[in-house]
Formats: sequence, structure tokens, C-alpha cells
Amino acid sequence: MSTSRVEAFSDGVFAIAITLLVLEIDVPEPGSGSLGHELLAQWPSYAAYVVSFLTIGVIWINHHAMFRRLRVVDHSTLVLNLLLLMAVGVLPFTTALMAAYLKESDGESLAAAIYSGSFLLMSIFFAATNRHILFSRSGLLEESVDEKTRREALSRGVVGLLPYLLATVLAFVSPYVTLAICGAVAVFYALPFASATASVTGNPGAPGD
Repeated sequence: MSTSRVEAFSDGVFAIAITLLVLEIDVPEPGSGSLGHELLAQWPSYAAYVVSFLTIGVIWINHHAMFRRLRVVDHSTLVLNLLLLMAVGVLPFTTALMAAYLKESDGESLAAAIYSGSFLLMSIFFAATNRHILFSRSGLLEESVDEKTRREALSRGVVGLLPYLLATVLAFVSPYVTLAICGAVAVFYALPFASATASVTGNPGAPGD
């Protein structure tokens, strides 16, 4: 299968997931109180939205870079890509869960763990797909990449899993810390110099190629 068909389908999933994020931000009902106060009260929704939007955006950029390496796509790569897209598709739900429970006194830690855990799962699938393309299916690459470069890309990608793993563990200490870590990762990899590095190294903290 050509890479263009895979990218077109994947782009549709990314576009839907990133659009669904905003639907979880409610418009305050008229007469429910001061509009300014009601809007400010929804700050967890805004924070979770920005973090998830940036993360999905960076995934999309680096997903394109990853598949741009390939001449054609085989069945196993398609399956791994579907698993990655499945993880991306669940992000609107985990984002809404995080926003709804962040300020609650019960369930907030589990909600935060699920939120960061969804980023971790997404990064694992990205790293698995990247490894499969770079090593198991290197014969399908558009251009030859030496083994040292491929190993460096993969090792840096594994290190990129650590922030999300840490955020998931610390969710049971403070969900605010979890949101802050996920936000810091998203902002860092949205920066121009970091995006350029991710496109070379394959760091799934941005989950990149």
C-alpha cells in the first residue's frame, strides 16, 4: 500500500480527535451567574485542551515525518499504525475526564493517571511503530539509514517515555503535577528547535520521528 493512503486516513483521525477536544468546553448557561466567573471556573478544561491540542499537533507532524521515510507500507506497519491511531482517538475522552475531575475531591488522581497514561500508551505505540519501520522493515525505507543513526533515534525515543511514566505515577500524589508535566512536555516539543530535534531523533515524548 502507498504511504499516501495511510497518511490520508491517519490525518482524518488526527483531525477528528483534535476537533473533538473543543466540544468538551461548555458554554455557560445565561442566568447561571456572572459570565466572567463561569468562564474562569472552567480553567481545567482550557488547560487540558491546550495540552492535548499541542500534543496531538506534534504527533501529527512527526507521524508525517515517520511515514515519509517509507516507499510502501506493509500489513504489520498498518496494524501498528492503527494501534497508534486508537490511542490518539481516545485522547478527547481522557482530556474531558481530566478536566472534569481535576478540582474534585474524589477520583481526581485516577482521572489524572488515565490522562497521562493515555499519552504514555500513545508514545509506546509510536515508539513501536518507529522501531518496526527502522529495523524490522528497513528494506522498505525510501533512503538507507545507517544502523547507528537508527539506534540513536530509537534509544532517544525510549527516553522520551519517561516524562509520561513519571506523570502517571505522580498522579496519585497530585493531579496538578501530572497536568504540569504533560503541559511542559507539550510546550517543549512545540518549540521550533525541539520540533526540529524530534523530527530527527524519534522522541515519542513529542512522540516524534
